[in-house]
Amino acid sequence: MLTPHVALDLGSRTSQLPESRMKTITLYSRPDCQPCKRIKAWWHRKGIQFNEVNVEESPADREAIKALGYVGVPVTVVSNGDPETDIHWQGLVLANLEKYTTNQEAA
Repeated sequence: MLTPHVALDLGSRTSQLPESRMKTITLYSRPDCQPCKRIKAWWHRKGIQFNEVNVEESPADREAIKALGYVGVPVTVVSNGDPETDIHWQGLVLANLEKYTTNQEAA
């Protein structure tokens, strides 16, 4: 059975999420991923809530991020529940973390 993460149609939108919608932030990671650890530490320092999916424990999620064209982690997905406006990227991209994951209403 696929996890809720896999069922998302993530698209490739890069526009700002409407602030009126709740954001869910998901980090697809691996335990040995240093950029993943840096992203998590950055969010912890800022008090940002997020979900983490270990792709080593979830083959379905690993395949889902591969289907999006990503070959490794970290992959960050910012969702407001509308697949048309979900945002995602690979890597430690500080500008995206600042733009899309700060000032969240809920996670």
